[in-house]
Amino acid sequence: MSLIQQIQSLWSISQAGQIARRYFVTNGFDGALTMLGILLGFYTGGELPLRVAISACLGAAIALGISGFTSAYLSETEERKKELRELEESLVAPLKESDYGRASQIMPWVIAAVNGLSPFLISLFIIIPLWLEDFGYRLPFDMDSFDAAIGFSFLTILFLGIFLGRISGTFWLWSGLRAVLIGLATAGIIFLVGNNG
Repeated sequence: MSLIQQIQSLWSISQAGQIARRYFVTNGFDGALTMLGILLGFYTGGELPLRVAISACLGAAIALGISGFTSAYLSETEERKKELRELEESLVAPLKESDYGRASQIMPWVIAAVNGLSPFLISLFIIIPLWLEDFGYRLPFDMDSFDAAIGFSFLTILFLGIFLGRISGTFWLWSGLRAVLIGLATAGIIFLVGNNG
């Protein structure tokens, strides 16, 4: 059996796909809302050097990625150990060298990678307009880079909502619009606090 076939087999045995999809959407949504919050905070706060904004967003992206990876790895490792121990007690047999035992050891790493990379990569995608302006590229229609990045945030939130709707079997457009409404509510609270601060 090839390495890819082994991974596919372990993936199927451990049912990691469902967990990974859930983590991808959950932490991706966290990343998108965090970037939206930071960008709107800068937006309501007035003029700010572009490099400072990029550094702040990048710092948050790295923190979200590390937090997502470590929290998922620790929790999944403990859950898998518990499941394996309970199954061994039920079968009265050691399972560490079985396919299920190997899946219990490998899958926490895979799930942790999804959980960490999801908010990190989504955050990097959202701040692309800031990087483009910093490198001297003019955005189409002379759009402000902060406006474009905020637009990227809402676009990402929309697609995550649609993706979630496709997974759950609900109407994809309603699921996407519901996610955008959460983003708009977040923006409204930020503007309210920013204007009264």
